[in-house]
Amino acid sequence: MKVHPQQIPPEGVHLEGHDPSSILDLRDEGVQPLTEVGYSLDVGLSEGGVFATGALSVDVQFQCVTCLELFEHPIRVEDFACQVEHDGGDTVDLTEPMREDILLALPAHPHCDWSGERVCRGVPADVSPLTESDSPVREVWGALDQLKLK
Repeated sequence: MKVHPQQIPPEGVHLEGHDPSSILDLRDEGVQPLTEVGYSLDVGLSEGGVFATGALSVDVQFQCVTCLELFEHPIRVEDFACQVEHDGGDTVDLTEPMREDILLALPAHPHCDWSGERVCRGVPADVSPLTESDSPVREVWGALDQLKLK
């Protein structure tokens, strides 16, 4: 997204819209954007540059790392903020900071059961979640819990 600093009033401006998902430059088959990148930004001028704060969004299709099934998950960056130096040109490009924040919000190990709407088929049915009493951490630290120092 490019902004024209000359067109930004002293009090700033609010911009909303969409950029093509191609700005993300995703090359992983297990991660594909389904929608355009949405933005709702407050943009203003600062000494020597342009700042922007607001929210970014895109819906993404992931491949579950456990069962390998495809699922959709929204990526929301609610606290986007950037400062881009103005080099004297006609426009300032905010695309790269937007791209970086969205890429940082992508999960490293996506799981299809995050939303709670489905159960991942890659998790065996006879495996139950650990409780605090049978947790491996509890077992390791159990002897120290009984240590009397005074």
